[in-house]
Amino acid sequence: MDIFLIGLIAATLRVATPLLLGTLGELFAERAGILNLGIEGTMFFGAFVGFVVGGATGSLWLGVVAAIVAGILSGLLMALLSVQLGVNQHVSGLGITLLLVGLSLFGFRLVYGEPRVPPAIEPFGRLSPFGQTPILGPLFDQYALTYIAFALVPVVWWLLYRTSFGLQIRAVGENPEAADAAGVNVFLTRYLALVVAGGLMGAAGAFLSLAQLGAFTYGIIAGRGWVCIALVIFGNWDPVRVLWGALLFGGVFALQLRLQITGLQLPYETFLALPYLVTILALAIAGRNAAYPAALLKPYKRE
Repeated sequence: MDIFLIGLIAATLRVATPLLLGTLGELFAERAGILNLGIEGTMFFGAFVGFVVGGATGSLWLGVVAAIVAGILSGLLMALLSVQLGVNQHVSGLGITLLLVGLSLFGFRLVYGEPRVPPAIEPFGRLSPFGQTPILGPLFDQYALTYIAFALVPVVWWLLYRTSFGLQIRAVGENPEAADAAGVNVFLTRYLALVVAGGLMGAAGAFLSLAQLGAFTYGIIAGRGWVCIALVIFGNWDPVRVLWGALLFGGVFALQLRLQITGLQLPYETFLALPYLVTILALAIAGRNAAYPAALLKPYKRE
């Protein structure tokens, strides 16, 4: 197999990791009927908290746990606003994104001041189970979080389609009145879905600061949260299809990085925009036949 292709596939898996984690989280929220536009801020907050805790304690895994906890707290805030208080989901989600981005940047200044050189830490190393074996060695030279993210896909599928909890989430997202009449606690189910969603989004942010970059910057998320929302629609709210969407974006993103070093005479902004243009195109095609959860964006008030 060509070295270029092997490197492209390996890079695709790494780039797709935070997208996959964030999209699986958004999938939980939307399946329960909640559009969580706070995903961008939650990923940003997770990246910041994970970086600070990982750097302060010297334990990167503790940083990941802290990022997950930060994501859970943001999920609880979203649940309070959209589930408990019935605030418009667009407004509450965007408000949470603005709040968490602001808190993260303020916290960064409190902890690090205004350094000329952004602080950095030693990031996660990659696992190489096949060592220097041709083809398999480079392909599986990945971060532990990458393995975890891809292993979560069948877990999430099983949880949604083969457990009573998953059935409750899907029922609440389709018809909360009927679910309530059947004895399902709609408010608790949506709370739990948003908690799981927030934890996965926080982990997605932590991957960027603790593994891929080893640093925290203002543009660390770079719109990935919004891409995750698009990938949920592209995947038609199914975890397996979501995986293919994450790989598509990751593959195009990895490809544009390699195209920049080939000497093509194009503005570099063109390369940077390429993954997002492909995402928009894929969303436009797949979104025409998307089967939205019937209760998505609809607050539930018990009679």
